[in-house]
Amino acid sequence: MKGLLKNLGLILILIGVIILLICSMTGNVNSNGILGTSAVLIVLGLVSYIVINKKIVD
Repeated sequence: MKGLLKNLGLILILIGVIILLICSMTGNVNSNGILGTSAVLIVLGLVSYIVINKKIVD
């Protein structure tokens, strides 16, 4: 469980990047909702990665 929790930030970042890649490949880059969602996921992933890895010490 610690391993999954420790990698939660990276998983959120990857989901945000995958959303951006899919939107770029389909040409749907004018939708602010999709772009905002992926940006929020990337920022939340970065913040959670930093916070969780400071709290969890192996």
